[in-house]
Amino acid sequence: MVDAFKTALGALSLGLIASAASAQDLKTFTVAGGCFWCVEYDFDKIPGVVETISGYTGGTVDDPTYRQVTAGGTGHREAVQITYNPDQVSYEDLLKAFWSSVDPTDAGGQFCDRGESYETAVFVADDTERGLAEASKIAAAEAIGQEIVTPIEDAATFFPAEDYHQDYYTKNPVRYKYYRWSCGRNQRVEEVWGDRAYEGIPKAADSS
Repeated sequence: MVDAFKTALGALSLGLIASAASAQDLKTFTVAGGCFWCVEYDFDKIPGVVETISGYTGGTVDDPTYRQVTAGGTGHREAVQITYNPDQVSYEDLLKAFWSSVDPTDAGGQFCDRGESYETAVFVADDTERGLAEASKIAAAEAIGQEIVTPIEDAATFFPAEDYHQDYYTKNPVRYKYYRWSCGRNQRVEEVWGDRAYEGIPKAADSS
């Protein structure tokens, strides 16, 4: 019995160590792509993405609320912090998915949502990420033959949004589908990107 207990305890310890090591290997990718419900929906579909969290970043107000951010003046954008396993999906692939799931030519917001809180951005953690993001931005501009206005910015404190915004598309599927369709997100993305729309995002170009 004692030996069996030691064996079980050892297996549990090894499992915890493996989980801790796995968690340490995970990385984050933070972007602003208009409505964070839609960005969550798209990126949750990508193999290798472990978690998406809707929130606010890039501004000057600590722990802002949705009402404050959408009213303007905080400097924050709606953003999504994406946790991913780099052994399954690369940073470069996530950048491609981001560019091809937004309208990066629009400096005033995204689709039907206007104002600073809905403007696009890529937030980078270091010089390596900045270099990759800048190169990806150039490639994206060449792919669509238009100037990309989305800025590459240094990562700032990320504030998770209110609970009701998290996984909104699963909690309120009918409202989400109607919002996405009526806002014209898919239509505009396909207009800008053509057959490159939603690159690397399985079946993300529908509104379901």
